[in-house]
Amino acid sequence: MTVTALDPGTVIGGIDTHADTIHVAAIDPWGRELGDREFPTTPKGYRQALAFLAGHGDVAGIGIEGTSSYGLGIARAAVETGLEVFEVVRPERAVRRREGKSDPLDAYQAARAVLSGRASGAAKSAEVTALRALHNARRSAVKARQAAQVQIRQQLVTSPPEVRERYRSLTRPSDQALAGCRPGVHADPEERLVLTALKSIAQRHRNLTEEINRLDAELTAMIEQAAPHLLHLHGVGSTTAAQLLITVGGNPDRLRSEASFAALCGTAPVPASSGKTTRHRLSRGGDRRANNALHTIALARMRNHPPTKAFVHRQRERGRSTPRYCASSSAPSPARCSNSSPDHITTSACTTSAQPGWPRTSPSKRPPPPSDSHR
Repeated sequence: MTVTALDPGTVIGGIDTHADTIHVAAIDPWGRELGDREFPTTPKGYRQALAFLAGHGDVAGIGIEGTSSYGLGIARAAVETGLEVFEVVRPERAVRRREGKSDPLDAYQAARAVLSGRASGAAKSAEVTALRALHNARRSAVKARQAAQVQIRQQLVTSPPEVRERYRSLTRPSDQALAGCRPGVHADPEERLVLTALKSIAQRHRNLTEEINRLDAELTAMIEQAAPHLLHLHGVGSTTAAQLLITVGGNPDRLRSEASFAALCGTAPVPASSGKTTRHRLSRGGDRRANNALHTIALARMRNHPPTKAFVHRQRERGRSTPRYCASSSAPSPARCSNSSPDHITTSACTTSAQPGWPRTSPSKRPPPPSDSHR
């Protein structure tokens, strides 16, 4: 709900979120406390919390801490009822030391952050929850498979000579020869137990590979539905496309330009000039997983994409090393800073938020201060 003027019957809500409970507070347009109360993190509790705020007047906006974690449920319930939700950053340590720390205090501070304009960012979109869940499951499966692979190779190094010589030439840890071996036919107890362990790990590796393939198929299906053009870009796979969609879908209101997307992903050059030296450095902020996705795309393009290879060649002729390509002071746009990739990598990913079927929100608006007639 967009509010054009605040009147004495208007209230602003603030919510401090936890795993099992949320604490809701309400203030009037002049920051005066109207009341606070705790509710459970259940659908019924969310309805009661919103009814509690509505009981004090017309709700102009709600500030919620952690709209992509503990506050996701109440944020989703508030949006469904037509209320405007703002992402609130946790108060700084100096403020907490000076004013104290408790659930009611945090809830009132969240409401005052909305009133003052400090909380001007829209809440994270809940539309990417399913995609993020699949992506997280795949990432954990890949880590587990890598751990199994290392474990197999290390175990083969210390295995009995007969076992080591027989299986040391395996090209893949999940090779059928190891996953389907029969430890029971070995009379030596050491060989039998070592092979039992190796077979268990090899079967785990194979099962994880099958799980990753299934998750990849689900990710590809979701991406083809949300942003099919991404998978047709050179160097973009299902994993990198999913991460870019998660970043874009979780922050749709921040993507007003190519430069804003570059800053969000931590690929915009940061000024680092002093005196007679004029230069830029790489950004260490932003979404580091999105930054890694862009870096992976750039590395793939550097190997077999003619425009990118030409870009890299021009930069090397100018005496720049690979890490410095995107920190060039002559870069006309922050989008150049996509880890040695041309501008259109960032442009293509940035336009994802404009594709049909993907969440879009209008720029966030905070409630204006009360008019003089109500002072």
